[in-house]
Amino acid sequence: MTLYFITTNKNKFSEAKILLKDAAELKQLKIDLDEIQEIDQEKIIGHKLKEAQKHKKRRFIVEDTSLVIKGMKGLPGPLTKWFIKTIDIDGIARLKELFGDGVTATSMIGYSDENGVHFFEGKIKGKIVSPRGRAYFQWDRIFVPQGYDKTFAEMSLEEKNKISHRSKAFLKLKSHLVKPKV
Repeated sequence: MTLYFITTNKNKFSEAKILLKDAAELKQLKIDLDEIQEIDQEKIIGHKLKEAQKHKKRRFIVEDTSLVIKGMKGLPGPLTKWFIKTIDIDGIARLKELFGDGVTATSMIGYSDENGVHFFEGKIKGKIVSPRGRAYFQWDRIFVPQGYDKTFAEMSLEEKNKISHRSKAFLKLKSHLVKPKV
């Protein structure tokens, strides 16, 4: 089975290809889809999938990632990219001084096939720290998963893929793809 992952982010595509091996052939479509600004990730993903259907492929996946600071009641959430564009990663790290360092990272995948749209979510709790490690993804340098002392950016890709929010969501999608059809 061939799946088309709509993303312009080569790092997301590389991770997804590793996580979905043995379940599907993954191809990247570098299409810049219209992204509504919304706090509800399902609405964002649903809108992206509607946009994707205009391109006439059958099986699409799109992904949205968010970082929710506990004291900010849902923010920055799906707007994390815009927070980083305006106050930079250092600004996000400094928010812990006002709102505490408790944070949840979430990845939501939308999968569209002939049977409709399916959502798969992965979450991991952690804390915000001052930036450390290589810049691979936007906020990996400030996120330390609960029970660890390294940021995602300080971990190897293999170590990160064992625990990350994205890997949890993709493993749920993989399970859906390989489940026996009745």
